[in-house]
Amino acid sequence: MSDADAEILAEKRGRLGHITLNRPRAINALTHPMIKRLTQTLVEWASDDDVQTVVITGAGERGLCAGGDIVALYDAAKSQDIEAAAGFWADEYRLNAYIAGYPKPYVAIMDGVTLGGGVGISAHGSHRVVTERSTVGMPETGIGFIPDVGGSWLLSRAPGELGVYLALTAKPMSGADAIATGFADRFVPSDRLPALLEALEATPADEAIAAVATEPPTSDLVAQQGWIDEAFSADTVANVVKRLRDIATEESIAAAETVSIKSPIALSVAFESLRRARELETLEHALEQEFRVSLHALQHRDFAEGVRAQVIDKDRRPKWKPDRVEDLNKEDIDEFFEPVDDLTLGLVEQQQQRG
Repeated sequence: MSDADAEILAEKRGRLGHITLNRPRAINALTHPMIKRLTQTLVEWASDDDVQTVVITGAGERGLCAGGDIVALYDAAKSQDIEAAAGFWADEYRLNAYIAGYPKPYVAIMDGVTLGGGVGISAHGSHRVVTERSTVGMPETGIGFIPDVGGSWLLSRAPGELGVYLALTAKPMSGADAIATGFADRFVPSDRLPALLEALEATPADEAIAAVATEPPTSDLVAQQGWIDEAFSADTVANVVKRLRDIATEESIAAAETVSIKSPIALSVAFESLRRARELETLEHALEQEFRVSLHALQHRDFAEGVRAQVIDKDRRPKWKPDRVEDLNKEDIDEFFEPVDDLTLGLVEQQQQRG
């Protein structure tokens, strides 16, 4: 395979190590080999004195990364190949944790589409750059899945109930919203990105970013926090929807309709996942929780059905089971947080050994 055909491009220029996700037709969605190659490159550069800063970008004009390889996970769900899915998620979630603790500045250029798995390889980095073209989000509940890749950790620490709103509606954020909710740090106009990449070759990351960054626009999401907090602080998904309808504004009614068409089990588990994540000590604990939740989600029919409706057949008419949140009980939800076949990432144990 030529360098041009490789799904991960890695180049050293000056003091910079530049990683490019290179699947532009798929908006650089992450395959399992890409995850392994990205991890390998970061490990090599961590001990390479020539590399002082790492930057990650996406090939093409559409975005950094649209997420993980959903079709591969759909195939695993259909065949109930737990081993294949566990291998994919284990490598991906360990990569997310590794990025969070990376020993060198890790600059993620979250220009354009940055969703799901794309958030996992960017929003845990030390320097997270967004632009006026950024679309950042955790869209998992739209396919009968639950926010992962450390998304529960990030969402649970957003101001007020904004994270719960984002998880249940699967709504994307603008660059300004991403900064306001803690998913990003600095706003750089897209026409200044070439200058930023050039500066990073010779200049420390903080200095290079400061030279091109501007104040972000006002966050539309934060401007709506009043009614969002009022509704999404309810104790169940059903009561969230009720409060949204009772508030009875155009925005709240639209949010109620958006939530109501999503998988009841995915909504309920996502809701509980964020509540539990608020009490967890570290990102590693959250990733371990997400690993268990993801493996259970793979075994529930709604995940395969959601991918079928949104990605495979594209009829946008999933048939959820059950089809009402009121038909779920606490045991249905709690089951998702139990271990599966003693599978674990080992991240918490590794963290304890280091600390």
